[in-house]
Amino acid sequence: VQLVESGGGSVQSGGSLRLSCTFSGGTYASYCMGWFRQAPGKEREGVATINTLSHTRYADSVKGRFTISQDNAKNTLYLQMNSLKPEDTAMYYCASSYRLLCDLRDPFSVWGQGTQVTVSS
Repeated sequence: VQLVESGGGSVQSGGSLRLSCTFSGGTYASYCMGWFRQAPGKEREGVATINTLSHTRYADSVKGRFTISQDNAKNTLYLQMNSLKPEDTAMYYCASSYRLLCDLRDPFSVWGQGTQVTVSS
């Protein structure tokens, strides 16, 4: 399995971005997918996950602002980020796990290379 993220960039506080993650090398519908982020000097944290039944989980810090979604026909995962804040600045990673159900703290086995999101005040 290979994952490739795109869509990062620099925006002002209150702005929006949509991240995409293209999945290849496996049967997408069999994998839980997630978005994670890591800011400089901080531990990686789970942002959102979506399982094979399209059930979603969000970190409290992004609830109501971020939306995870997927297009199984395109083997693509998305993260719509609205009302961005400077504290959302981080490298964002897409990850997959070969399981039906998953949560933010579950281990994910395959990771993308990351895409940088920078939010200025």
